[in-house]
Amino acid sequence: MKCVICKSTDIEPKTVDEQIRAGEDIVLVPMTILVCSSCGERYYDSKSMRKIEQIRSKLKNQNLEVKQVGKIMRAQAGCSL
Repeated sequence: MKCVICKSTDIEPKTVDEQIRAGEDIVLVPMTILVCSSCGERYYDSKSMRKIEQIRSKLKNQNLEVKQVGKIMRAQAGCSL
């Protein structure tokens, strides 16, 4: 298999944190997918896509147990540094 972006053949399974948005929140979902080691392009099979869709559905119905692992904060526009 060749990467569609950089044409490298160095594509291997890796565990990544897939980010799924839920309103203003982000849910990190650990998944093992194919990733190009040269450019980082991710390749999802149908099983991985179904898992993402199931998680999105559960988030929408507020039927997914999640754990807070940190916070993301945004500085006000125009603040001086």
